[in-house]
Amino acid sequence: MRASRVISRGVAGAGRRVGRGGRVAGDRLTRALGGEQRTRVIVLLACVLGLSGADTATVGAAATELRQGLDISNTDIGLLVAVTSLVAAAASLPFGMLADRMRRTWTLGGAITLWGAGMLWSAAAANFDALLLARVFLGAVTAAAGPLVASLVGDYFPAAERGRIYGYILTGELLGAGFGFAVTGDIAALSWRAAFVVLAIPAFILAWLVARLPEPARGGRDALASAVAAGRNRLRSSARRSGAGAPEGHPLETDAQRLARELDITADPELVLGADARGMNIVSAVRYVLRVRSNVVLIAASACGYFFLAGLQTFGLEFSKSQFGIDQGLATLVLLVVGIGAVGGTLAGGIVGDELLRLGRLNGRILASAVSATAATVLFLPALLTRSVGTALLFLTAAAFALSAQNPALDAARLDIMPAFLWGRAEAIRSFLRNLAQSLAPLLFGVMSDHVFGGGRSALQWTFVVMLIPLAASAVFLYRALSSYPRDVATAAAAYRPPEPLRPAADPSGEGTGETAPR
Repeated sequence: MRASRVISRGVAGAGRRVGRGGRVAGDRLTRALGGEQRTRVIVLLACVLGLSGADTATVGAAATELRQGLDISNTDIGLLVAVTSLVAAAASLPFGMLADRMRRTWTLGGAITLWGAGMLWSAAAANFDALLLARVFLGAVTAAAGPLVASLVGDYFPAAERGRIYGYILTGELLGAGFGFAVTGDIAALSWRAAFVVLAIPAFILAWLVARLPEPARGGRDALASAVAAGRNRLRSSARRSGAGAPEGHPLETDAQRLARELDITADPELVLGADARGMNIVSAVRYVLRVRSNVVLIAASACGYFFLAGLQTFGLEFSKSQFGIDQGLATLVLLVVGIGAVGGTLAGGIVGDELLRLGRLNGRILASAVSATAATVLFLPALLTRSVGTALLFLTAAAFALSAQNPALDAARLDIMPAFLWGRAEAIRSFLRNLAQSLAPLLFGVMSDHVFGGGRSALQWTFVVMLIPLAASAVFLYRALSSYPRDVATAAAAYRPPEPLRPAADPSGEGTGETAPR
């Protein structure tokens, strides 16, 4: 009896310590993200991308079990991955229209509900054709993530910190892919059907939580500022009321657009929108978005980066085993360490871009991304040529850090060169081209390895070396964008801005006057 009481007290004490540790960690995370409401939004949007990444990774992690259970080949596995990306590319455009016109939180919640249904459909597939049809359906509904998340980030968070916020949210995508590779991959070893069911259950919970988020005002009028940012804004407002400081800009103006105005950068008169962007049909929107030079360059750079990343995700494990002569367990550990480097790069890249902008470098986010892309290209080369696993691990981790660091700054930069009411459609076009590049990468990597370099141990090595060319091209594109980006920011700032809604004005006593004032 005495021994049992001691054990019970020990377990209870350990439980209390774990609970206290969890609360402390939660409090620190909330403070770091700027408050409970901001934390809730960031975590849920990160989970949206994480769920999508986990689903894609699960197909690759369960490849062996799928081949055995459905009597299919590696080509069929590649088709399952490719068809999801191709359908998602096509479905991005209509979701972009919805992102600019419909209530986004409800639309995204509804799409995630359909994700869960699609995952259950995948788990119940009796043969390859049924599973392929389920993946087609999943590709169509997962396309909602790109344009809806981008539009919500633009309206939920102040422009000056969007790079940092994007870093947090994109980290969710990396963690989700890791979960799909490690956790559901192990579950798939017992049953590939169970792996899809495990992903479907949290999908329905996430859908309910996302649908309950408040819908932010368009154009970032009601951005969720952190406590520190709110204090700075109050000081700026006091300075303006006292006549100090720079003239106040339009409330929909981003920090980059305000800086372009203060630097007297001239807008491109041929691209200044003179009407409400919400009235543009999809053809007109696509034509306009692709006329903005910096946007085209940023899309091309992003597509090149994701092309190489998709090839790395598909063949990285096989390359590690053949190049370094290690087993599956050690190769997985190598990729885990490299993944940690990628998470660090994602978090750091957005912060650096935001800080450069705060210091007055209008194209700071582009510069941060260009330097990161250059570093990634340089660092991957020795990692691919060495036969030492220790040396390769060092260079691969640094290269993954640099490769991931460019994405948050680029995502934030694209919002600054587009009018706020075109954010959803502009991101849909980017998602279309990104998904297209991701869907082609596994096929092109495989064809080059098998038919150009003839298979064998060195085939993947030289395939990766050659595929550094598009990665280097992404850096070249970004350096070219440094010259056109400031003018495109000024052009977006000069676009037509819809009249602001009116709200009751308050007198000094805090009681309503019955009058209205701009919001």
